[in-house]
Formats: sequence, C-alpha cells, structure tokens
Amino acid sequence: MSYAKEREQNIARNKAILDGLCINPLRPKCEPKEKLRKNAVAKKRRSPLPESDELDEPPKKIPRIADDSNEPGGARRSSRLAGKTVDYKQEQDRGVPEPITFKRSQKLKVGQVKSKRTYDPHMYGHIPDVEVGTWWATREDCSNASVHGPWVSGIAPGPDGAYSIALSGGYDDDVDDGYAFTFTGSGGRDLKGTKTAPKNLRTAPQSSDQSFEDRNNAAIQRSVETQKPVRVIRGFKGKARSKYAPSEGYRYDGLYLVKKAWIEKGLNKGGFLVCKFAFMRMPGQEAIPVNNGGDDEFDE
Repeated sequence: MSYAKEREQNIARNKAILDGLCINPLRPKCEPKEKLRKNAVAKKRRSPLPESDELDEPPKKIPRIADDSNEPGGARRSSRLAGKTVDYKQEQDRGVPEPITFKRSQKLKVGQVKSKRTYDPHMYGHIPDVEVGTWWATREDCSNASVHGPWVSGIAPGPDGAYSIALSGGYDDDVDDGYAFTFTGSGGRDLKGTKTAPKNLRTAPQSSDQSFEDRNNAAIQRSVETQKPVRVIRGFKGKARSKYAPSEGYRYDGLYLVKKAWIEKGLNKGGFLVCKFAFMRMPGQEAIPVNNGGDDEFDE
C-alpha cells in the first residue's frame, strides 16, 4: 500500500473516532477569524534636515578651550569637567567589584535554569492571569508564561496525567478538528538522529515501537483515568493541515480532556507501533479562531 493511501485510511479512521465524541455542541455557529499581527520592524528615526537652504556651509565646530592643568606631571582633566572641582580619590574608591560568576552562583544552583516564570507550570488547569486565546511568538515565551513548560518536547508529564501538550505540526495522519483532535505520542526514534541532523529526535525516522512505558505517553494515558484537564497550545506549523492552527506563533486554546488512548501501526516505513490519543475540549471556553489561509483538508 502506498504512503498516500495508508495516510488517507488513517485520517478517515481518526476522524471517525473524533466524530464519536459528539463535539458539535461545542462548536459555535459562527467561528471567529483570527486577528493577524503586523510584524513591523521599528526603524531608527533620523534627525530632520533643515527645510531652509540658508545654510550654505556646514556648521563650524566649537574650538576647544586650552586647559593649563594638562601640563607634564599634572593630573589630566577632561574637557567636560572644565571649571569643576573633582575629588579623584573619592571617585576611584568604589570598592572591589563583585565577579559576575559570584552573582550568578548566589541566584542559581548547579543545573538550575534562570526563569521569568511567575507561576509553577506543574499544575493542572488554567494558569492564573493567562486567558484562553493568549498568543506568544516563541515556545520560550509559552514556557515563561508557565502554560507549557518544555521548550522542545510536545508533552509536559505529571503524576496524575499530562499538564500540557503542544500541537505543532505533529504526524501526517493526525486530525485537528479544533474542538477535538488526535495526538501521537513520543518515543521510538533513534537517539543518534539522522546524518544531516544528528541528535535531532524530531527529524529522525521511527526505528522502534512506542509504548505506554514511555514517561510522556504514560502521563497522557493516566489523563484518561484521572480526567485531569490538559492545557493545549497550538503552533503555526499545523496551519497547513488545520484551519484552527494560528498563522504565526503559538496560542493557548484552553483545557481539554483525554477521552481515549490506544496503540496502532504507525505511518512509517518499518510499520512500528505508535501511541495515539483522542482529546476533546471542555465546554464553557472562548471560541477558537480560525486562520485565513489554512486548508482544512478534513472537511471534504
């Protein structure tokens, strides 16, 4: 079977699973359009040129006033301090400067990463002061806001389920219908990566089966049992396959519940198994905006 045919069958199967969740009551009759952001680059303002042509020659420089204090053997003085009495001894007695490494060692412990977070991301539910629909330019900004802690990994595991996940392109056969979506787990990739991108787990081919013994997959599986809400952020890399992905950056789309977890043959050359999950959005949240240029290929 060709890759395209197998992908088509997997998408149809995943879409049927989402249809069984009955998400139509969650979808608004009129879906809002996303508000695009203008990436205007701030330019330095130049001083306006004189409108008059009266200045036929460039302005003359002010001649420097001779300072008798700069004589051989005497202390040199700056021209900006001319006419002022300066206590040079007091100016130089500022104490011993504290090394930068010492300051850092006082604030950070070994292995500790400096963070701008106000709240701990290891909590379930909404993060205080972060509204649904909040947008960030980078994953680092998402992490600083405590919505999704990892900068690279798409899963933030916790003891009673996943704290959050990031939708950012994902696997080719995953379906993102906004108010419900399928999500493929982690693992099964060669730690050495590829020849062109060594140690890049996101581009390495599938080389083994995924399992629920993986820490990240096990956390999402526990979410099915505990029904703890999972925070979801969507990234711009998914806009080619879903109209619900933002056109740029990353957006917080609220809380979801994991309704199902299973293992199936993955869309890879080796036929290795992958962990799959079905998420459904919790009611009573702001509507998800749709992008202006994305092709929703699943509405055929």
